[in-house]
Amino acid sequence: MDIGIPREIKPHEGRVSLLPHHVEELIKEGHCVWVEKKAGMLSGANDKSYEDLGARIVDSPLKIFEKSTLILKVKEPLDQELKLLSAEHILFTNIHSAAKINLTENLLKIGLTVISAEKTHQFGSPNCRLAGELGALEGVHLCLTPFGGSGRHFTSHFGSPAIKAVILGLGTVGKGALSTLMKLGCSVSGIDISSSSREQSEREWPKQNFRSFDIDFLPNLLIDADLLINCVLWPKYRNDHLIDRNMLEKMKSTAVIVDISCDEHGAIETTRATNWQKPVYVEEGIRHFCVDNIPGAVPISASAGYGDAILPFIKLIGKIGVLEACRQDPWLAKGLTCVDGELILEETGIVQKRAFTPIKNYLNA
Repeated sequence: MDIGIPREIKPHEGRVSLLPHHVEELIKEGHCVWVEKKAGMLSGANDKSYEDLGARIVDSPLKIFEKSTLILKVKEPLDQELKLLSAEHILFTNIHSAAKINLTENLLKIGLTVISAEKTHQFGSPNCRLAGELGALEGVHLCLTPFGGSGRHFTSHFGSPAIKAVILGLGTVGKGALSTLMKLGCSVSGIDISSSSREQSEREWPKQNFRSFDIDFLPNLLIDADLLINCVLWPKYRNDHLIDRNMLEKMKSTAVIVDISCDEHGAIETTRATNWQKPVYVEEGIRHFCVDNIPGAVPISASAGYGDAILPFIKLIGKIGVLEACRQDPWLAKGLTCVDGELILEETGIVQKRAFTPIKNYLNA
């Protein structure tokens, strides 16, 4: 199979879908891998490192799309990439289609096969923990007085209190944020609806300045919070919120919200995605940091994890074809988004009120 790796063009996105050692495994299995010039540069992989292992370097995205059947990306295709896609392509990348009506419409019109990578991770995205760690660091940065923060240090000195942080969700992302804040010396309250998640976090950080609470206690924690980090992935079909606009009135004017999940009007009503060029905005007097590709800031680490996660799927697709691969691997099937202009992904159908064919019906037809 001809497999293409274009250079990511989303602003400040340094990741690449596969690193040279991943590509080498595909080439050994008889596949031809085309890599766009400088695609891996920010991830620590130069063109020669790919070429030395058998990849073919081309100097434009047009050539990648012309020569490849399977296109591997990290982020959703932008307008200039959509123009290069055809019905013969298989696209494997992070799509998040439920929240992207126009993108979904375009993909259905093109008629290609799309796999949403974010749906295929059995144990969560390998970049989730990185996102939590980076989000926590950005939050601490924004607690400094020059950036509008409270001026509390991240650890206690001279009897003064450390930054008081609240983490919503103690899953993989939340654990990344919690680990970073605990190691810095912050005072952290963790919230999760799962008692087992709360207990596990308490066991991981015994005798530390950490306490966990059920969601009902959230309003009480907002009053003195310097930093609120949301790590809850909010279902796109829900219209309620964990923190609505009115609840922001409880927060100090120096507080900052870091929404790692970046679900627009999701767990936090006032969330909307930003980018690294302009990462912060103010809503109801509260600063919000909502960069939707945080791991892209550490591409060397993030690309390694992403490539490890998707490589087994790519091998399977290359060996038996995309639909048979979905039949054999239920986690790959969870990412099947559309085929031949037909919507398969249930979440997108429900949220966008589009007709869709359930995955089991489609694969068993």
